[in-house]
Amino acid sequence: MPKAKELVINTGPLLAITAALGDLTVLQALYSRVYVPFEVCEEIRAGGPEMFARIPFEKAHWLDKLSEPLEISSFLKNSLDQGESAVIQFALNAGIETVCIDEATGRRIARLSGLLVTGSIGILIRARKEGFPFSMRQAIERMLAKGVWLSEGLIAFALREAGEV
Repeated sequence: MPKAKELVINTGPLLAITAALGDLTVLQALYSRVYVPFEVCEEIRAGGPEMFARIPFEKAHWLDKLSEPLEISSFLKNSLDQGESAVIQFALNAGIETVCIDEATGRRIARLSGLLVTGSIGILIRARKEGFPFSMRQAIERMLAKGVWLSEGLIAFALREAGEV
């Protein structure tokens, strides 16, 4: 599979992709570099009730995990949560054009900031189209089982795009 450009990723997609596939190697296959802002690293390391994503995240040594907090603009800080605002701020600072955010408000502000946006489902669809071997239906079932919220429309779209209707 040819490698694509760089990506800055938020907490939600890291959790969703881990839930779907059990690890994050799909990101390594699709992107030349994947940046994780310090603020997102802290959210992942804080974990949730099951902390299911922490071990795969720590094992992904190829991720560019930033070790210093960012100085985030007041607009982003006051509009979004810490992870989303850090993702957008880092992308803007570093000149990286694509971010991975699942939340609607974060996606909207990223687009208004001139960034290209993908999400966890977008990454899974691209991976399937580029030959990554997994069942989209099973990936979605695992995401839902781990508490990842997906609309019926998004599920139908993902299954249709993956050829699993």
